[in-house]
Amino acid sequence: MTVTLILMRHAKSAWDDPSLDDHDRPLNDRGKASAQAMGDWLRAQGHLPDTAISSSSTRTGQTFAELRLDIPVSFTRTLYHAGPEVMMEVLRDQSAPTVLMLGHNPGIADFADRLVEQPPRHPRFADYPTCATAVITFEAKGWNDIGWREGQPIDFAIPREVME
Repeated sequence: MTVTLILMRHAKSAWDDPSLDDHDRPLNDRGKASAQAMGDWLRAQGHLPDTAISSSSTRTGQTFAELRLDIPVSFTRTLYHAGPEVMMEVLRDQSAPTVLMLGHNPGIADFADRLVEQPPRHPRFADYPTCATAVITFEAKGWNDIGWREGQPIDFAIPREVME
């Protein structure tokens, strides 16, 4: 059996209101367009999640909304600036075969790097820019059976490439 993780960093956020707490920063226009493009890319590639788990920040919530995926989503403060160990704990609580996880750097980049046996041959995988998305499969019965360096990256894209 195979389980699939779609790991996405939130889209580009706005910095124009210094009174906002970091957790509450919204997407800017470029971020909204990028998230829409990545949603279109997921559909075009057939990478359709069954469910989503997301940081509770405004920008991750808006990123999810702009993807236009008709799936259940849960928002948790636990994923707000979480590190790889915490992200793994959250993932292991999932039961759906294909999960979309939305979060933040540096955690997303670290998590992606630790999950895969070999990183994809993409120059931006290591820094995981905004709205970057990896699709990683694991040969496992469920999420409790996955471990570090066991994932196979089957796709990786960034908005700039899919919008060209």
